[in-house]
Formats: sequence, C-alpha cells, structure tokens
Amino acid sequence: MFVIVLLAIWAAAVGGWWMFSHAFRAADVDRFKSRLLGSTKSKTPKIRKTNLLQSESTKGFFVKVIKRFRLQESLQELLEQAGLKSTPAQLLQKCLLMFLAIYGLSWFFLPPEMGRFRFVPAVAAFFLPFLLVVRKRTKRLRRFEELFPESLEFVARSMRAGHAFSVSLEMIHREFQEPLAGEFRRTFEENNLGLPLEVALQKLAVRVPSLDVHFFVSAVLLQKRTGGNLAEILDKLAYIIRERFKLRGRIRAISAHGKMTGLALTLIPVGVGALMFVVNPDYVRFFFLDEVGNYMLATAVALQLIGYGIIQKIVKIEV
Repeated sequence: MFVIVLLAIWAAAVGGWWMFSHAFRAADVDRFKSRLLGSTKSKTPKIRKTNLLQSESTKGFFVKVIKRFRLQESLQELLEQAGLKSTPAQLLQKCLLMFLAIYGLSWFFLPPEMGRFRFVPAVAAFFLPFLLVVRKRTKRLRRFEELFPESLEFVARSMRAGHAFSVSLEMIHREFQEPLAGEFRRTFEENNLGLPLEVALQKLAVRVPSLDVHFFVSAVLLQKRTGGNLAEILDKLAYIIRERFKLRGRIRAISAHGKMTGLALTLIPVGVGALMFVVNPDYVRFFFLDEVGNYMLATAVALQLIGYGIIQKIVKIEV
C-alpha cells in the first residue's frame, strides 16, 4: 500500500508538471509559426492574449518574489554557469513542487506524534533543485577547466598559422567539446555582432568564474593595449595552468584521507541512530516525542554539521 500510494503521488506530480510545461512549449511553437508563416488577424491577438494570461497567472508571483528578495541576477548567473536554459521563476517553481510533494508524503506516512517534523524533509526537498543546479555548475566548470589549456595552445597555433584572434575563437567551436565550445562560440558571436572584444571577454570571465579564465582575459587585454607576442603568452599560460592542475591533483590525493574521515565521522551517528531505531524504538522515540529530546536532537545535528564543515574547511586547499 505504501509503494502504491507513493507511486501514485509521484506520477501525479510528474504528470502535472509535464502537462504544465508542455502547454507553454505548444503555445510558444504556435506563436513562432504564426510569425514565420503568417496568420489571420483574428488568430494573432488570441494567441498573444493567451500567452500573456498564462505568463501573469503562473510566473508573475514567482517573479515578484525573486525581485522582492533581489535574487534575479544571482539566480540567472547560477543557471547560466550551470548551462541550463531555465529561468529563475521556473527554478523556484520546481523547488515549491518538491516541497509540496515531500510534505504530502510526510503528512500521510509520518505518525501523528511526529507531526512537528513534517517540515524537516519538506524544507530539505525545497533546496534539492538548488543543490542539483550547483552540482551541475561545478561539474561543468571542472570540465571547462580540463579543456581550457589545450584550447589556449590551439589558439596560439592558429595565430601562428596566420588567423586572427577572433577567428581562432570561432574555430574552437568546431574543434572542442562542450562546455568550452559553447562559451567561446558565444564570445565570438557577441564580438561579431558589434560588441567590443574587451566587453565580450569580460562577460566570458563572468560566465566562467575561474582563475585561469581571468588570467586569460587579463593577458589578452594587456597584450592588446601594450603589444607583444600573444601566441607565446598563451603557450606559457597553458603551461602554468597544467602545472597548477598537477599540484591540485597531488593535494587532492593527500587530502582524500581527511575527507573520508570527515564523512565517516558524520555518518556514524546517523547509522547508529537508524540501528537503534530498529533495535530499541522506545529509546530513540524520546528524541522525537519529548521536548527536551527535540532540543538534544537539534543540538546534535547542528554540532555534526558544524564539525563536518570545519573538517572540509581544513582539508580544502586552494591552488
């Protein structure tokens, strides 16, 4: 019965979200077709009116919330760095959907005496889409940094062959993989459409917040103002970045033991608590049913998180 109800709630949530997003995509496709192929005057106002009503009714509230807390720029920058085409309002909608789904499951399956803890998994589920976006951003930036030294050497070789710097940036799109190809293609297109090269490179440094990219942008802008052999500069910069990667790999190997120790020390109390809940449930229920037990449990969880954060801060060494 538990599995059936869980699958039913999950299927309803996913189905509702799919129908909701599919309706928006179908409306956008119809609008583009009407603009490209032409349509009668009676149909065009109707399509635009429906889209405006849908936008106001579904996204207006989330947009107001984001603007109220001044999160528009930071969330949009986070989504761009993660390589996602979603808007901040859509991200907030997913967070709210996860909150409602997990809270509904907690309402049905948690016993009544533990009703005060229904918000705990729901709040954790609310931040789950943010954590997924941050993880995707970290993975994407790490992949970009792996391909970046080779791309610098490619630009240096193409400039020695007689190509201009802007043309070399466009050639990266055909020779390399994502996400490096897409970022440099966007930089080339911005410059090709009239944006100054300095501004296009500065926007690249904002989209890819990496120290190596900042070195690259600074070197190109300095060479443009003072002159010099840019190909040689890029070769030396690629060599320095590779040496930093080697040093970073050694540090990760040395600090791996500390990271594993911190993870083990954090998970051992959780495992012991779960084991005690199976072996002696009455002993563990004290932490959930009694007020003093609630304070003790909250203090223990807070101290565990603080300890884990301190250990991660100790073993994390920036190069």
